[in-house]
Amino acid sequence: MSDLKQRLDGAIASLKHEFGGLRTGRATTSLLDPVMVDAYGSKMSLSQVGTVSVADARLLTVNVWDKSQMAAVEKAIRESGLGLNPMADGQMIRIPLPELNEQRRQELVKLAKKYAEEAKVAVRNLRRDGLDALKVVKEEQGEDAHKRETEKLEKQIGDYIAQIDALAAAKEKEITTI
Repeated sequence: MSDLKQRLDGAIASLKHEFGGLRTGRATTSLLDPVMVDAYGSKMSLSQVGTVSVADARLLTVNVWDKSQMAAVEKAIRESGLGLNPMADGQMIRIPLPELNEQRRQELVKLAKKYAEEAKVAVRNLRRDGLDALKVVKEEQGEDAHKRETEKLEKQIGDYIAQIDALAAAKEKEITTI
């Protein structure tokens, strides 16, 4: 059961990570987490070639450690599909965040709902795995112990589903109100 709880916590952490990559109009360093840079002959995350920081509410900066990688970093950010237009400034890249239009907001809300549904599916799969594991309890300890453990599992799964719904609602509100 402790393994199940750890896997459930992992599903929530994964959802939070996915939500962190959704642009809400407010600058966050996690926005650039999915950006991969072609550097030194391989794909590297942006955090491995420079320091990402928030300059103000609508501006991210990337301080590239190796000046020869400036063009590769700029290209990776531009082609990331995030709708960002980086500008080189010495050894630093400035990334202004444009205003979100209503259509883009609706797309982001749909994407957030999709991420939440994927997390719910993962939790339901873990529920199935937990119920399968409880069949052993039924054989070893009897029907009453099995029923008790099943009720505990169902309550725990319900709590995780509620947590996912709360995270999704908060993200949707964040997207639509900025």
